[in-house]
Amino acid sequence: MNSLQKLTELFDRLWADYSSINPQAHAIHELFEARGEKVLNDHVAFRTYNDSRINLESMAKAFKKYGYVEKDTYHFEEKKLLAKYYQHENASLPKVFISELLMENFSPDVQKDIKELVNQMDPKSVESDSFCTMGRPWKVDFETYDRLATASEYAGWMAAFGFRANHFTVDFNHLKTFKSLQELNELLKSKGFKLNASGGEIKGTPAECLEQSSTLAAQVDWEFSDGTHNIPACYYEFAKRHPMKNGELYPGFIAASADKIFESTDRVR
Repeated sequence: MNSLQKLTELFDRLWADYSSINPQAHAIHELFEARGEKVLNDHVAFRTYNDSRINLESMAKAFKKYGYVEKDTYHFEEKKLLAKYYQHENASLPKVFISELLMENFSPDVQKDIKELVNQMDPKSVESDSFCTMGRPWKVDFETYDRLATASEYAGWMAAFGFRANHFTVDFNHLKTFKSLQELNELLKSKGFKLNASGGEIKGTPAECLEQSSTLAAQVDWEFSDGTHNIPACYYEFAKRHPMKNGELYPGFIAASADKIFESTDRVR
């Protein structure tokens, strides 16, 4: 199996897992296809902690092994995150966006909770190409999740869901039946989907060469070690890229916009 086949298989597994816990993504995908669209992915995003055993660089290894190249780095001071995005020379493959929580910027109690989760992992599991698809590799009770989520919604989400796609992103530029991202958003709202309105439903502008919107993460019944609780899971994003002065579509991300997109998994509505 060549690199393209391995990556395609990996993204297929990621989508199957992601859409199984985020049925709204599957429903929106079908909604677009019913309009005659072929839905392509702009990027797939992952989250982790910057514990050296499972950090951003650890997650990137499998993608880099099969041809992905690091392109840019982003800092999110308010949310205490660092992120990088990676791109493959094969344009049919989505970009990969990986972020990590900067644990040292949180209290000793938060750091202790996170380390106790990571300590439960089999160190060898990180070496597998399937690292980013393993789901949650530790046991966590709801009290720990809630404590982490209170300190950082991101930290809580990671504790609950582990290693899987946090979101897929529709490549708006390959859609044929929408004139604007606003038109797409209006269709979604008319079908009952809730959008992330933090910073406006559309983040970014044509002048910045990137516009983005996203659904709010759907609430799911999720199993913890001490019972099942209803929490926000994953969301679906939409990205419209505009040409730069050289005529090429802007390939990167806008930190201020991504900062608001992260809030799609917040518990407070």
